[in-house]
Amino acid sequence: MRPLFLALIIGTALGSASPVLAEEALAATPEANAEEKKPSLPAITVTEVAKRVLRDRVIATGLIAPVETVQVAPLIEGQPIETLLADVGDQVKEGQVLAILSRATLDLQKSQFTAQMASATAAIAQAQAQLIEATSSSDEAKRVAERTATLRAQGAASQAAADASAANATAASARVTVATQALESAKAQVSLVETQLANVELQLSRTEVKSPVSGEITARNARVGAIASAAGQPLFTVIRDGALELNADVAESDVLRVAQGQSVKLLLVGANETLAGTVRLVEPTIDATTRLGRARISVDDPTKVRAGMFADAEIMVAEKEVVAIPVTAVGSSEGKATVIVVKDGVAERREVVTGIRDEGWIEAVSGLAPGEVVVLKAGAFVRNGDHINPIMTNN
Repeated sequence: MRPLFLALIIGTALGSASPVLAEEALAATPEANAEEKKPSLPAITVTEVAKRVLRDRVIATGLIAPVETVQVAPLIEGQPIETLLADVGDQVKEGQVLAILSRATLDLQKSQFTAQMASATAAIAQAQAQLIEATSSSDEAKRVAERTATLRAQGAASQAAADASAANATAASARVTVATQALESAKAQVSLVETQLANVELQLSRTEVKSPVSGEITARNARVGAIASAAGQPLFTVIRDGALELNADVAESDVLRVAQGQSVKLLLVGANETLAGTVRLVEPTIDATTRLGRARISVDDPTKVRAGMFADAEIMVAEKEVVAIPVTAVGSSEGKATVIVVKDGVAERREVVTGIRDEGWIEAVSGLAPGEVVVLKAGAFVRNGDHINPIMTNN
């Protein structure tokens, strides 16, 4: 009845003079009615699975610090500082003189020991002369004793004379021993004075406070007139070779992924450009309080940083071409990662194993192949087996 009613209405609108048009309208009405009854499919944005280069990175933060700090202290005690030849910020070479201490006391000691050396040398000469004299006297006494003993055996000399000559020979031999010991004592005295002189010379050389390494001076506690002492603060602090590094705090879960030699991008607070660096070492322990590990990152260009600066570090763990999809395409079902795969307009929920996550993309380790199509964002609203109208997008 409804088609006839519509045809009558159309015929009335067109007038009695247009029966053909009315018939055409009546004939077209069933198709239009069938089109109205056909259900419309939901339009869902989808994307194609493809291979991309993803980078696995670890983010860390920390402070710039010297790789090695060397403290320069005086090697002698109790001498006042006369001259300062270096200041904070100076670049110094190994062996360069940084300060000069007073030499007055040591020069006096050197003069004293020089005089003692002369006296000890003269004592050696005297002891040598005494030894020669004692040896000569001993030899003569032995010859006299031998002659007297011969005469006594022949009855030409008395026993008293023989005893006296033997006693004189023994005494002369004892004087040789004494002279020999005196000579050894004089030589020992010379050795002692030589050692004392060498010590004074060493202390005089140490009045020049020298840098043990090449590098940059970052602190100076030395003051002209102050008494130099190794027990107090160091006179100077030097960064060895001017080398700086970032002591980066790394989350406990990421420490095992960081290794020596990995490249790093550093961003200083307020800086617009990044600096290059390299992981120098990863400390083998985790802080028990903060649960953070520590990676030491050397800075390729230390002239652009200063000790104490704060920096963010992006450590490149891996860079490879993988099967990747947008992060928004990944959902979760029963604790497992899933995606909605679309084939011939039919949705299928599939489990996947994910890997590297990089700037809105995530690696599909397994479960997907390049060329497949997945729902981009509305996966939570699409059920397994649903028919959809996929709208392809380029990412």
